Amino acid sequence: MSDETRSDTYAELAALGPYGVHPGHALITMVEPHPGHEYAYNRWYEDDHYYAGAMAMPWMFAGRRWVATRELQELRYPEASAVARPVTAGCYLSTYWVTDGRYDDHMRWTVGINRRLSRDGRVHQGRTHVFTAFQDHEATVYRDGAAGPRDFHALDHPYRGVVLEVIDVEGDGAEGAGRRAELLEWLRSRHLPKRLAGSPAAMVTVFRPTPLPGDRMSYVKQVEGVDTRLTLLWFLQEDPRECWAEHFTGLDAAVVESGLGRVELVAPFIPTVPGTDLYVDQLR
Repeated sequence: MSDETRSDTYAELAALGPYGVHPGHALITMVEPHPGHEYAYNRWYEDDHYYAGAMAMPWMFAGRRWVATRELQELRYPEASAVARPVTAGCYLSTYWVTDGRYDDHMRWTVGINRRLSRDGRVHQGRTHVFTAFQDHEATVYRDGAAGPRDFHALDHPYRGVVLEVIDVEGDGAEGAGRRAELLEWLRSRHLPKRLAGSPAAMVTVFRPTPLPGDRMSYVKQVEGVDTRLTLLWFLQEDPRECWAEHFTGLDAAVVESGLGRVELVAPFIPTVPGTDLYVDQLR
Protein backbone atom coordinates (compact mmCIF):
# COMPACT_ATOMS: atom_id res chain seq x y z
CA MET A 1 0.00 0.00 0.00
CA SER A 2 2.87 2.38 0.73
CA ASP A 3 4.06 2.22 -2.87
CA GLU A 4 0.53 2.68 -4.21
CA THR A 5 -0.28 5.74 -2.09
CA ARG A 6 3.23 7.23 -1.80
CA SER A 7 2.90 7.26 1.97
CA ASP A 8 6.46 8.50 2.48
CA THR A 9 5.52 11.72 0.71
CA TYR A 10 3.05 12.61 3.47
CA ALA A 11 5.85 12.76 6.04
CA GLU A 12 7.81 15.13 3.80
CA LEU A 13 4.81 17.40 3.16
CA ALA A 14 3.90 17.60 6.86
CA ALA A 15 7.21 19.33 7.56
CA LEU A 16 6.65 22.05 4.97
CA GLY A 17 4.57 25.22 4.71
CA PRO A 18 2.02 27.02 6.89
CA TYR A 19 -0.07 25.00 9.31
CA GLY A 20 -1.85 27.50 11.51
CA VAL A 21 -5.53 27.45 12.41
CA HIS A 22 -6.50 30.82 10.93
CA PRO A 23 -9.19 30.47 8.23
CA GLY A 24 -7.30 32.28 5.52
CA HIS A 25 -9.68 30.99 2.86
CA ALA A 26 -13.17 29.52 2.60
CA LEU A 27 -15.35 27.54 0.27
CA ILE A 28 -18.90 28.92 0.36
CA THR A 29 -21.34 27.04 -1.82
CA MET A 30 -25.11 27.51 -2.12
CA VAL A 31 -26.84 24.76 -4.06
CA GLU A 32 -30.37 23.97 -5.23
CA PRO A 33 -31.29 20.29 -5.70
CA HIS A 34 -33.45 19.73 -8.75
CA PRO A 35 -37.16 19.19 -8.00
CA GLY A 36 -37.75 15.58 -7.09
CA HIS A 37 -34.07 15.02 -6.19
CA GLU A 38 -34.17 16.57 -2.71
CA TYR A 39 -33.86 13.33 -0.72
CA ALA A 40 -31.27 11.78 -3.03
CA TYR A 41 -29.17 14.94 -3.03
CA ASN A 42 -29.30 15.29 0.74
CA ARG A 43 -28.27 11.69 1.35
CA TRP A 44 -25.45 11.86 -1.23
CA TYR A 45 -24.05 15.05 0.25
CA GLU A 46 -24.40 14.04 3.91
CA ASP A 47 -23.33 10.42 3.52
CA ASP A 48 -20.53 10.77 0.96
CA HIS A 49 -19.61 14.13 -0.53
CA TYR A 50 -19.28 16.15 2.68
CA TYR A 51 -16.54 13.77 3.73
CA ALA A 52 -14.92 12.42 0.56
CA GLY A 53 -15.30 15.66 -1.42
CA ALA A 54 -14.48 18.09 1.36
CA MET A 55 -13.43 17.17 4.89
CA ALA A 56 -10.98 14.45 3.87
CA MET A 57 -9.02 16.95 1.77
CA PRO A 58 -5.75 18.46 2.97
CA TRP A 59 -5.99 21.88 4.64
CA MET A 60 -9.79 22.01 4.76
CA PHE A 61 -9.99 21.90 8.54
CA ALA A 62 -13.61 22.76 9.39
CA GLY A 63 -17.00 22.49 7.71
CA ARG A 64 -20.67 23.12 8.39
CA ARG A 65 -23.81 22.53 6.38
CA TRP A 66 -26.89 24.75 6.56
CA VAL A 67 -30.43 24.67 5.16
CA ALA A 68 -33.08 27.23 4.25
CA THR A 69 -36.60 25.90 4.63
CA ARG A 70 -39.33 27.56 2.60
CA GLU A 71 -40.11 29.78 5.59
CA LEU A 72 -36.50 30.99 5.66
CA GLN A 73 -36.31 31.38 1.87
CA GLU A 74 -39.24 33.79 2.02
CA LEU A 75 -37.26 36.11 4.33
CA ARG A 76 -34.58 36.72 1.71
CA TYR A 77 -34.01 39.99 -0.08
CA PRO A 78 -33.70 41.85 -2.39
CA GLU A 79 -36.32 40.17 -4.55
CA ALA A 80 -34.39 41.06 -7.72
CA SER A 81 -31.19 39.39 -6.55
CA ALA A 82 -28.13 39.29 -8.80
CA VAL A 83 -26.96 36.16 -6.95
CA ALA A 84 -30.04 33.93 -6.72
CA ARG A 85 -32.62 33.89 -9.50
CA PRO A 86 -35.27 33.59 -8.16
CA VAL A 87 -34.17 34.87 -4.78
CA THR A 88 -35.43 31.65 -3.14
CA ALA A 89 -33.01 29.48 -5.16
CA GLY A 90 -30.28 27.71 -3.22
CA CYS A 91 -31.79 25.97 -0.21
CA TYR A 92 -28.55 24.34 0.99
CA LEU A 93 -25.40 26.20 2.04
CA SER A 94 -22.08 24.58 2.84
CA THR A 95 -19.21 26.50 4.44
CA TYR A 96 -15.62 25.31 4.86
CA TRP A 97 -12.46 26.87 6.27
CA VAL A 98 -9.10 26.38 4.53
CA THR A 99 -5.81 26.99 6.33
CA ASP A 100 -4.21 30.36 5.62
CA GLY A 101 -1.50 30.07 2.97
CA ARG A 102 -2.70 26.68 1.71
CA TYR A 103 -5.10 27.78 -1.02
CA ASP A 104 -2.98 26.57 -3.95
CA ASP A 105 -2.18 23.25 -2.27
CA HIS A 106 -5.82 22.64 -1.49
CA MET A 107 -6.99 23.60 -4.97
CA ARG A 108 -4.65 21.12 -6.62
CA TRP A 109 -6.13 18.37 -4.47
CA THR A 110 -9.76 19.44 -4.84
CA VAL A 111 -9.60 19.49 -8.64
CA GLY A 112 -7.97 16.07 -8.65
CA ILE A 113 -10.34 14.43 -6.18
CA ASN A 114 -13.45 15.81 -7.88
CA ARG A 115 -12.29 14.44 -11.21
CA ARG A 116 -11.82 11.07 -9.52
CA LEU A 117 -15.21 11.20 -7.81
CA SER A 118 -16.88 12.09 -11.11
CA ARG A 119 -15.12 9.27 -12.93
CA ASP A 120 -16.20 6.84 -10.21
CA GLY A 121 -19.85 7.91 -10.39
CA ARG A 122 -19.83 9.61 -7.00
CA VAL A 123 -21.10 13.04 -8.10
CA HIS A 124 -24.82 13.80 -7.87
CA GLN A 125 -25.89 15.60 -11.04
CA GLY A 126 -29.40 16.60 -9.96
CA ARG A 127 -28.39 19.97 -8.55
CA THR A 128 -27.57 23.55 -9.57
CA HIS A 129 -24.76 25.64 -8.11
CA VAL A 130 -26.41 28.98 -7.36
CA PHE A 131 -23.44 30.62 -5.64
CA THR A 132 -20.19 28.67 -5.32
CA ALA A 133 -16.83 30.32 -4.75
CA PHE A 134 -13.55 29.87 -2.95
CA GLN A 135 -12.88 33.04 -1.02
CA ASP A 136 -10.01 34.82 0.72
CA HIS A 137 -10.54 36.01 4.28
CA GLU A 138 -10.51 39.78 4.69
CA ALA A 139 -11.76 40.44 8.23
CA THR A 140 -13.65 39.11 11.21
CA VAL A 141 -15.60 41.51 13.42
CA TYR A 142 -16.62 40.30 16.88
CA ARG A 143 -19.54 41.54 18.94
CA ASP A 144 -17.84 40.83 22.27
CA GLY A 145 -14.21 41.61 21.52
CA ALA A 146 -11.86 38.97 22.87
CA ALA A 147 -14.65 37.05 24.64
CA GLY A 148 -16.34 34.08 23.05
CA PRO A 149 -15.49 31.75 20.16
CA ARG A 150 -13.00 32.87 17.48
CA ASP A 151 -13.60 32.63 13.75
CA PHE A 152 -11.68 29.35 13.56
CA HIS A 153 -14.27 27.90 15.97
CA ALA A 154 -17.26 29.19 14.00
CA LEU A 155 -18.07 26.06 12.01
CA ASP A 156 -17.84 23.80 15.08
CA HIS A 157 -19.52 26.03 17.65
CA PRO A 158 -23.27 25.28 18.03
CA TYR A 159 -24.53 28.43 16.35
CA ARG A 160 -28.27 28.33 15.67
CA GLY A 161 -28.11 30.06 12.33
CA VAL A 162 -26.05 31.90 9.77
CA VAL A 163 -26.92 34.76 7.44
CA LEU A 164 -25.22 34.94 4.05
CA GLU A 165 -24.87 38.48 2.74
CA VAL A 166 -23.33 39.40 -0.62
CA ILE A 167 -22.42 43.02 -1.35
CA ASP A 168 -21.16 44.44 -4.65
CA VAL A 169 -19.75 47.82 -5.67
CA GLU A 170 -19.94 49.79 -8.89
CA GLY A 171 -17.11 49.60 -11.42
CA ASP A 172 -14.66 46.87 -12.34
CA GLY A 173 -10.92 46.26 -12.50
CA ALA A 174 -8.81 48.74 -10.51
CA GLU A 175 -11.79 51.02 -9.96
CA GLY A 176 -13.89 48.21 -8.51
CA ALA A 177 -11.04 46.95 -6.34
CA GLY A 178 -10.49 50.44 -4.95
CA ARG A 179 -14.14 50.91 -4.12
CA ARG A 180 -14.25 47.47 -2.52
CA ALA A 181 -11.35 48.45 -0.25
CA GLU A 182 -13.38 51.49 0.86
CA LEU A 183 -16.43 49.30 1.44
CA LEU A 184 -14.39 46.82 3.48
CA GLU A 185 -13.03 49.56 5.71
CA TRP A 186 -16.52 50.97 6.29
CA LEU A 187 -17.86 47.52 7.13
CA ARG A 188 -15.00 46.69 9.48
CA SER A 189 -14.77 49.99 11.36
CA ARG A 190 -18.31 51.41 11.32
CA HIS A 191 -21.21 49.35 9.99
CA LEU A 192 -20.55 45.90 11.45
CA PRO A 193 -19.60 47.01 14.98
CA LYS A 194 -22.79 49.08 15.10
CA ARG A 195 -25.04 46.27 13.80
CA LEU A 196 -23.43 43.64 16.03
CA ALA A 197 -23.84 45.59 19.26
CA GLY A 198 -26.68 44.03 21.22
CA SER A 199 -27.55 41.66 18.38
CA PRO A 200 -27.81 37.84 18.38
CA ALA A 201 -24.84 37.65 15.98
CA ALA A 202 -21.58 36.87 17.77
CA MET A 203 -19.35 37.58 14.78
CA VAL A 204 -19.26 38.38 11.09
CA THR A 205 -16.59 36.96 8.80
CA VAL A 206 -15.86 38.88 5.60
CA PHE A 207 -14.41 37.26 2.47
CA ARG A 208 -13.69 38.21 -1.12
CA PRO A 209 -14.22 35.69 -3.94
CA THR A 210 -11.38 34.27 -6.00
CA PRO A 211 -11.57 32.86 -9.55
CA LEU A 212 -12.14 29.14 -9.88
CA PRO A 213 -9.37 27.29 -11.72
CA GLY A 214 -9.73 26.76 -15.45
CA ASP A 215 -9.77 22.99 -14.96
CA ARG A 216 -12.73 23.11 -12.54
CA MET A 217 -15.66 20.76 -12.99
CA SER A 218 -17.92 21.88 -15.85
CA TYR A 219 -21.09 21.99 -13.71
CA VAL A 220 -19.66 24.83 -11.58
CA LYS A 221 -19.76 28.22 -13.33
CA GLN A 222 -16.94 30.71 -13.06
CA VAL A 223 -17.17 33.17 -10.17
CA GLU A 224 -18.65 36.61 -10.78
CA GLY A 225 -17.60 39.80 -8.99
CA VAL A 226 -14.02 38.75 -8.23
CA ASP A 227 -12.91 42.41 -8.21
CA THR A 228 -16.01 43.91 -6.66
CA ARG A 229 -17.93 41.58 -4.30
CA LEU A 230 -17.62 40.87 -0.60
CA THR A 231 -19.25 37.87 1.09
CA LEU A 232 -20.32 38.11 4.73
CA LEU A 233 -21.32 35.32 7.11
CA TRP A 234 -23.20 36.39 10.24
CA PHE A 235 -23.06 33.67 12.93
CA LEU A 236 -26.19 33.70 15.12
CA GLN A 237 -26.83 32.55 18.66
CA GLU A 238 -30.59 32.64 18.00
CA ASP A 239 -32.78 31.08 15.34
CA PRO A 240 -32.88 33.66 12.51
CA ARG A 241 -36.69 33.46 12.42
CA GLU A 242 -36.81 34.80 15.98
CA CYS A 243 -34.64 37.86 15.35
CA TRP A 244 -35.05 38.66 11.65
CA ALA A 245 -37.39 41.65 11.79
CA GLU A 246 -35.44 43.45 14.50
CA HIS A 247 -31.88 42.79 13.42
CA PHE A 248 -31.67 41.77 9.75
CA THR A 249 -34.12 43.86 7.81
CA GLY A 250 -32.67 47.01 6.28
CA LEU A 251 -29.12 45.82 5.68
CA ASP A 252 -29.52 46.80 2.04
CA ALA A 253 -30.67 50.32 2.92
CA ALA A 254 -27.66 50.88 5.18
CA VAL A 255 -25.22 49.90 2.42
CA VAL A 256 -26.95 52.10 -0.14
CA GLU A 257 -26.88 55.04 2.29
CA SER A 258 -23.12 54.62 2.63
CA GLY A 259 -22.73 55.24 -1.09
CA LEU A 260 -20.21 52.40 -1.28
CA GLY A 261 -22.18 49.51 -2.74
CA ARG A 262 -25.40 47.54 -2.98
CA VAL A 263 -26.61 44.36 -1.30
CA GLU A 264 -27.22 41.53 -3.76
CA LEU A 265 -28.44 38.91 -1.30
CA VAL A 266 -29.34 38.53 2.37
CA ALA A 267 -30.28 34.91 3.12
CA PRO A 268 -30.80 33.15 6.48
CA PHE A 269 -30.06 29.47 7.15
CA ILE A 270 -30.21 27.07 10.08
CA PRO A 271 -27.88 24.09 10.69
CA THR A 272 -28.73 20.77 9.12
CA VAL A 273 -28.93 17.71 11.34
CA PRO A 274 -26.32 15.29 9.95
CA GLY A 275 -27.52 11.84 9.03
CA THR A 276 -31.18 12.81 8.76
CA ASP A 277 -33.66 14.17 6.23
CA LEU A 278 -35.23 16.35 8.89
CA TYR A 279 -35.87 19.45 6.76
CA VAL A 280 -36.27 17.99 3.28
CA ASP A 281 -40.09 18.14 3.34
CA GLN A 282 -39.91 21.84 4.25
CA LEU A 283 -37.84 23.01 1.27
CA ARG A 284 -40.68 23.71 -1.19
